[in-house]
Amino acid sequence: MQQEKKSLYPSNAFGRFWMKLPLVIRSILTGFGVTSLGVGIWVFLFTYIPVPWSIGPMGVILIFYWMYFRGKWKPSNTQIFRSSCIRQIKLKRPVWIWGLIAAFIIVLFVNAFGIFTFRIFEFQPDIFKTASFLNDFPAWKAWPIILMASMVAGICEEIGYRGYMQAPLEQKYGPIFGISITSIVFAVAHLHQAWASGMLGMIVIFIISFMIGYLAYSTKSLIPGIIAHVSFDIINFSYWWSDVLGTFERKPISMTGIDNHFIITVVIVLMLTILFIVSIRKLLKIKYSQD
Repeated sequence: MQQEKKSLYPSNAFGRFWMKLPLVIRSILTGFGVTSLGVGIWVFLFTYIPVPWSIGPMGVILIFYWMYFRGKWKPSNTQIFRSSCIRQIKLKRPVWIWGLIAAFIIVLFVNAFGIFTFRIFEFQPDIFKTASFLNDFPAWKAWPIILMASMVAGICEEIGYRGYMQAPLEQKYGPIFGISITSIVFAVAHLHQAWASGMLGMIVIFIISFMIGYLAYSTKSLIPGIIAHVSFDIINFSYWWSDVLGTFERKPISMTGIDNHFIITVVIVLMLTILFIVSIRKLLKIKYSQD
């Protein structure tokens, strides 16, 4: 046991310095770095290799990215840590069922809350259409870009944030602290996006991140969160951030008054919130029965 514990700590000077840093700082830097690596590779390939030729190489890189950060290959002294950050890969049937239900609810919530937001504040395409360049591509080019960009964001951000950042924090300080710190960092990291600027943008991103973070904790897996993240990013890229699937044209209630559309939207947001809490409670019950 002593031998195993000793092997987990690096013997070089930088490694010893790194381990002396507070866990919060190490987790934030590690999670951000893991995410930035995957996203950065995609940005590089997309910038310098014409579409669709950049799609294939990125798909292969994502496979190796997933395998390495789940604990494959050397260095051997980090394999246990890498594996623990990725959490569980094989899930039992009840976890799969309720995990996918919760993931589906998150996807619906993201878009319902978006509609609710833009019935309060006017939707401004010139700010939110950050992927408007997709409108200039034919469908056979636009969709592969949307799918790959969504997969890169979903996989790399979930591994980095809900994996390498959140998992060590929740193990030491508990789920609420780990999820909250990760969600704050996640929100701040997205504030450079034009569509996410301001206090409202930060609050919305924090809520979404908190939901995915709690899903990761309650399922002991990143997979349902990855499915949710990839799914709502596909909708974001194709609808909210470009016109590939059309655009949002409803006016805020300050101009139209409270109408049936707004009332239905509010009801849907509240119902999805309740259903998410129910699904998480089911998952936590399964989790505690297995521990």
